[in-house]
Amino acid sequence: MGWAARFLTAVSFLAAGVLFAPDALLSGSGHSGAGVAAARLAHILCFATAWGAALWVTFIGGIVMFKYLPRHQFGSLQGKMFPAYFMLISVCSAISVAAFAYLHPWKTASTIERYQLGFLIAALGFDLSNLLVFTPMTIEMMMRRHKIEKDLGIGGEVGFSKNTEVAKTSPALAAMNKKFGMIHGLSSLANIMAFGSLAMHSWYLASKLQI
Repeated sequence: MGWAARFLTAVSFLAAGVLFAPDALLSGSGHSGAGVAAARLAHILCFATAWGAALWVTFIGGIVMFKYLPRHQFGSLQGKMFPAYFMLISVCSAISVAAFAYLHPWKTASTIERYQLGFLIAALGFDLSNLLVFTPMTIEMMMRRHKIEKDLGIGGEVGFSKNTEVAKTSPALAAMNKKFGMIHGLSSLANIMAFGSLAMHSWYLASKLQI
């Protein structure tokens, strides 16, 4: 995913440029009607994609897969899916930040608009922490735990009960469970915080709708 990482880096720098130096970056173009419409469209589509993907992965897809897939198969699938998931929502969050900063430059933004920009930046920060730090660490810990479990003859079952049972007599598995649980917990917390930040922004967007 080297190309995706480079693309995300470029988009993040664009978002930072729009946020901190909108006059310099956008000089000469002005805030034309077409530019404003394009920024609004980009913001709405990217925000909706990030929020919808987070809702599905966090509260529906992951839970269903855990309940019905053999645990090692579930873990291997998550190991492939989560880097793509966090790349997607990181790119979408970065574009949302850039578009919102373009529409509401910091110098002229109201207090509530600055708060909303803060929520979007927070979501991007949490997503990047997962993409670049917590997810790679979680996958590495998961693969190491899978190896221990295979040696112990478990992991092909659905659910977590056999791991808990065997860990009582296997210090190595118990120690790995503790390490994995800590990293996975931080990853889950960052994901929930990003989702919560986007949810806060959804209230702002809803207040602007006229239906």
